[in-house]
Amino acid sequence: MPLTTPTLTVSDRAAATANVDVLVVCVSRSGPAPALAASHGLPREAVAQLEATITGLGVKGAPDELVSVAGVPGVRAARVVLVGLGDRAGSDLGPEQLRRAVGSAVRSLTSVKKAAVCVPAGSVALVAAAAEGAALGGYAVTGPRGVGSAAVPVQSVTLLTTGARDAAVRRAVKRATTIGVATAWCRDLVNAPPNLLYPETFVEQVRDRAKGSGVRVRVLDESALARGGFGGIVGVGQGSARPPRLATLTYAPAGAKASIALVGKGITFDSGGLCLKPPASMLTMKSDMAGAAAVAAGVLAVAELRLPVAVTGYLALAENMPGSNAQRPGDVVTMRGGRTVEIIDTDAEGRMVLGDALALASEKYPDAIVDIATLTGAQVLSLGHRIAAVMANDEDLRGALQSAADSAGEQLWPMPLPEEMRPNLDSQVADLSHKGDRMGGMLTAGLFLREFVGSQRGDADTPIPWAHLDIAGPSYNDAGAYGYTPKGGTGYGVRTMLSLVEGYARA
Repeated sequence: MPLTTPTLTVSDRAAATANVDVLVVCVSRSGPAPALAASHGLPREAVAQLEATITGLGVKGAPDELVSVAGVPGVRAARVVLVGLGDRAGSDLGPEQLRRAVGSAVRSLTSVKKAAVCVPAGSVALVAAAAEGAALGGYAVTGPRGVGSAAVPVQSVTLLTTGARDAAVRRAVKRATTIGVATAWCRDLVNAPPNLLYPETFVEQVRDRAKGSGVRVRVLDESALARGGFGGIVGVGQGSARPPRLATLTYAPAGAKASIALVGKGITFDSGGLCLKPPASMLTMKSDMAGAAAVAAGVLAVAELRLPVAVTGYLALAENMPGSNAQRPGDVVTMRGGRTVEIIDTDAEGRMVLGDALALASEKYPDAIVDIATLTGAQVLSLGHRIAAVMANDEDLRGALQSAADSAGEQLWPMPLPEEMRPNLDSQVADLSHKGDRMGGMLTAGLFLREFVGSQRGDADTPIPWAHLDIAGPSYNDAGAYGYTPKGGTGYGVRTMLSLVEGYARA
């Protein structure tokens, strides 16, 4: 499946002379009335017409507000698209505001070959944000189609800025391309039909993408998983005709400054198992592997940027189906490392595959472990569809993840791991019950996962720093597109994990 990411370039040429089909200009509402965020060297007659359009059409400069103007005098582009920046868009313009505005504009440019974006200011951070918005907004679902064709996104975007010759600006645009490609692949995986993407084919796609990247891929099949004591993954996958897999992606640069493990939940379709979901709840369950997709894309992005940090990705892949051999509520399985778990609800399968993968990751004694998963409906009830949750056993790691998410433009909110809720996971017949009370389900899921995080090398009393990201809400957008976020798979988490690793690289 071809990736749909526009080619990004940067130039300091005058906006009026840019040889493109569409010119994107931002509208600010930071002053007494909406106005062009900057004139961008446009001729006076062009500025006059655009300002008249803003006034005449009642343009407010609101986020995602788009107005297309044809035949602007003195401008080579056939159309100028005005896009709103929202409030505080003057000297306080933030990267995420610009990222979203440019993404919204570029997302609207289907069947356009070339576009240019006038960046309102020349700082590296804002040029980078504009480039990322263009890369993320220029995406469309390609999917298998027998008749007809999908919408074709813009093919190339030029960022117009006075700082175009700055080496840091050019590096930022190159990084934005890497982000765009990684996120597009993640979105494609999430959007793939579940009859085409299942554990075996997921692994095949990872192997293909990793060729020539410097990332080594190793895969445990169902036999190796059984021999290795991965009872969580085996148990979840045993009800499906498509057996489970555990894939490991290893990027190990010489002289690495740190070692990070990223663990992703990869349930390629979740029927609920014997505890079957209602039919309506299954419609988006092809996206239950969004965590594994984000990890795979994130590791490859780290390798593409050659960051001096060792990163290992663990993809826990299974299909949760109600076949004749499906596990039952009341079953007891033995996890990697020997701990036994009583199954309570087969629709709470994600924590089981993650538990095995966390135990395996701990055996390598990384400096930190981060897992990412579409884990609980309780996360959506608590934080909605655009904000993910983070829980951690280490304050520094949780803070680093929040800073990384803020920098990347992904919303992340801290949640506790209350010790008083831990007894909810006690079992009469096993070491651990795999699900607690209905109330606080997001938190007890985090407490369950914490049980499988190992200790630091040589210090049995100190756990490896670990954080859990529950992305059940923001990983899949089944409402309307907004900003640079399309309908369907969003690619949430790729940018946050990349930003986190970059923080370790700078340390």
